[in-house]
Amino acid sequence: MTAFWTEPDYDDHELVEVIRDRNSGLTAIIAVHSTHLGPGAGGTRFWHYAEPEAAMRDALRLSRGMSYKNAMAGLPMGGGKAVILANSDRAKTPTMLAAFADAVDALGGKYVTAEDVGISEADMAVVAERTKFVSGLPVSDEDKAGGDPGPFTALGIFLGIKAAVKHKLGKDSVEGVHVAVQGTGSVGGGVARLLAKEGARLTLSDIHEDRAHSLASELGADTAAPDAIMSVACDVFSPNALGAILDEEGIARLDCQVVAGGANNQLKRDEHGPMLAKRGILYAPDYVINAGGIISVTLEYLCRREQAPCDINEVRKRIALIPGRLEQIWQESDRTGASPDQVADRMAQALIGR
Repeated sequence: MTAFWTEPDYDDHELVEVIRDRNSGLTAIIAVHSTHLGPGAGGTRFWHYAEPEAAMRDALRLSRGMSYKNAMAGLPMGGGKAVILANSDRAKTPTMLAAFADAVDALGGKYVTAEDVGISEADMAVVAERTKFVSGLPVSDEDKAGGDPGPFTALGIFLGIKAAVKHKLGKDSVEGVHVAVQGTGSVGGGVARLLAKEGARLTLSDIHEDRAHSLASELGADTAAPDAIMSVACDVFSPNALGAILDEEGIARLDCQVVAGGANNQLKRDEHGPMLAKRGILYAPDYVINAGGIISVTLEYLCRREQAPCDINEVRKRIALIPGRLEQIWQESDRTGASPDQVADRMAQALIGR
């Protein structure tokens, strides 16, 4: 692994720690980008990387994205992220999670973790046995904040898509609007169900094609192969899988008027936002539209820390602010000519003192 500070995605991160635990087989990276607004908060990703450099890039990019996301969501948290490097068989054990929990705890609250791709509520419950700096834990009361943040992320994305459709297409509803959804897991599947409920026309795709076909059958949607979904002629392309898909090739394939989805770091590089805008495609900055999950996780964590009740309605109230933030970004973009990602980045950087 090359020195992380030479990586193009290193952005004066406050902390980058590589954890190796021989007994459990754990290899992980914890990156804290900024604690200007509070402890670095962000989930843990469990993923098999072809090379360790890719894991480091993920940790650096995702933690910076969390700084921006938390700041734009008005949360008193900084940005952090962790990645656990899975073996090719993706074996995950309680001893591995325990070793990771000890590493989080050793940071003394500088980083607060939660679930992300490959990590479940049950995994976070194991982590919580060894550290209090964790959120996204199972809850038995549906009126309390907590549990799987996926449905809250999906709600924010759905509201953001509606805002984008109104701004770009001049429609007050998504009824009849064609949305191509890439990824049908917890987040993408939730987005698809909310869109279908309001009458959107859907084309679904997932690397697990049986999952996409099953959801399509449930919702009366069409499907597309994973390598074809970005080329589907549609009104809205909604990426809800992994990031860095919007590069020169990916943007050239798009046949849509809006890109609005939950995947983190959708733009591969800074120059790709203006490239998207040049094609006349409205972009919803990912860390603004997908903030619903971290809103839930943060309020859950703060309420637990302060031993105060946490009403789920407060979570929904804050998620309902996402469309207004997006509209503010788009109006500034229309006024200045800067692309929406550039506008959002400048706002977020000002909020974290950079």
